[in-house]
Amino acid sequence: MSEEGRHTEASSAALAIVLWAHLLDEGDLSDFHGLLSERRDTPVPEDLWEEGRRHLHGRITDLLHAMDVRAGRDALAAWRTAWEAECDGIDPVVIPSAADPDGLIPLGLAAGHLVRHGRRIDLLDAYAARHPDTTAWTVDAPDHRACADALAQALAGRGQGRVRAGEWTLALSDFSTAARLGRVLGAEEQQAVRRAAANVGRTNTGRGNSPVTRIQGLDLAHALLPQDTSLAAELTAELVRQGQRVFKSDPAQSRRRFARALEVTPGDPDARSGLDDHLRAELDRGDKLSADDVRGLLERDPECLSAREWLVDHYAELAMTATAEAPDTDTDDTRTAMERRVELLSLAVDIADPLWDTRVREELDTAVLLLAEHLEASASPSDVIDLFLRDLIRTGVSARFDQTVESAYLNRARERERVGDPGGARRDRVCAERIGAGLPAQGLLFGPSPGPHARRRGRDDTGQEALF
Repeated sequence: MSEEGRHTEASSAALAIVLWAHLLDEGDLSDFHGLLSERRDTPVPEDLWEEGRRHLHGRITDLLHAMDVRAGRDALAAWRTAWEAECDGIDPVVIPSAADPDGLIPLGLAAGHLVRHGRRIDLLDAYAARHPDTTAWTVDAPDHRACADALAQALAGRGQGRVRAGEWTLALSDFSTAARLGRVLGAEEQQAVRRAAANVGRTNTGRGNSPVTRIQGLDLAHALLPQDTSLAAELTAELVRQGQRVFKSDPAQSRRRFARALEVTPGDPDARSGLDDHLRAELDRGDKLSADDVRGLLERDPECLSAREWLVDHYAELAMTATAEAPDTDTDDTRTAMERRVELLSLAVDIADPLWDTRVREELDTAVLLLAEHLEASASPSDVIDLFLRDLIRTGVSARFDQTVESAYLNRARERERVGDPGGARRDRVCAERIGAGLPAQGLLFGPSPGPHARRRGRDDTGQEALF
């Protein structure tokens, strides 16, 4: 085949490999030794037989390799790989009649053979040439499942070699890819990861240190050994240092560093402080912000005036929008919009400084009054009373509101009388009288009257319910 240039005839190669592996089998299953002795008409000495067998094996290996080079076959598809695997195996792995144009043996068997024979670099080079995107090498990917174990073993071995050579980043990358391919790192491999993490991004002299490379390397190491608290602490500290270093020059990157530090170590005070400093700076610049972020800042720092003012303005603006979007006619949508406005202004009032910001308080009073009048015209007396019981406006602040609530209690008292609930009607009238007199209704806000149906079921009317 070599002399005739038949370096691409896979079926012929398969036949030759199977035949010679059979003849040169150390178990001498074919009695080739005996056949040679018979043809020579004299025994072949054992030492000459072993020497000749090794010579023939080596000669076949060299010829197959030469044809692989001529045809451009990689280590996975190489006839040499198939030959060596056939000679090593207990069972045949090459089937001449089913020769695959891409290789004489299954890909997984070829990969495993290369690793067992110390040819992991050949395997990795061949596989990377076929699949350049190493980030897609995962054990769950159908394209990589057949070779996953062999690849992971080869990568872990190369990773350890790179640690010994001081190639820290490349070593961590190898271990990371091996883990994605399903390898559980052993004790020695874990120690190699720690050694690489301790040195990645650093030089012996301190000159030329790369913070970015160090963070990337520590991130890989942390993902490989998530239970190692010292790695997590070192990664967090490095992220915070770099976040502080580029705080002004690259705010976006600084925020990402602090945020990542909080992911690694939830609650880290330095990382949290860094993000809060960014929030304060953004508030001062008038940047677009998230209400949740600003509210969180105010919870952590109640003295942050800029956060308090921002939230008050934010809720007030939302309330104004809700009012503008309310329909002109009296519909359920109108009520929903008005209730939303009250809710938003109530949030603003809760946040605002009561001594300095009376504007929002006045807006809330107006919104509550308008909602009460709308409910009086379009809903039941109980709806007006429910609004009153939310204590958004206290008795005596707005005469119009007090009159609306008083009327609601009187109207409900009349309804209760009609349905046979004199006790509930009496309590409603008492509440109406107190509100009309400008007195608070405390002491009566204990829930609904049980009503006549409840009493007929034997419940005791304790008088503890009134305004609901």
